[in-house]
Amino acid sequence: MDLETVKKYLEKGVGADGDDKNASTINGMPSRFFENFIMQGLHVDQIEKGRVLCSMKVPPRLLNAGNFLHGGATASLVDLVGSAVIYSYGASTSGVSVEISITYLDAAYVGNKSIGWILVWRS
Repeated sequence: MDLETVKKYLEKGVGADGDDKNASTINGMPSRFFENFIMQGLHVDQIEKGRVLCSMKVPPRLLNAGNFLHGGATASLVDLVGSAVIYSYGASTSGVSVEISITYLDAAYVGNKSIGWILVWRS
């Protein structure tokens, strides 16, 4: 793929004049829309101080071009649920993730698998 095609792919919705054609739609979305979009359908199976166990069925909205769960969606879920682990200690804020390491063992396809995360914070 040539560089201009890659640029156009990344700048979907941005016109030749630099105006973002989707700006009014995006700016009209509620605050923290992304978190709700990613986390809708998440089920907390177990929670205790320093430990959160979650699962969800893979929804179609989180699929990539290969029709399986997008790795970025997984990383976002891990980051957001990781914040919940920090909150489980009674913290009022969770801070900023500096480093996240994720190992993908297999693809998760829409509706036919439940996926789960166990996040534990040890100080």
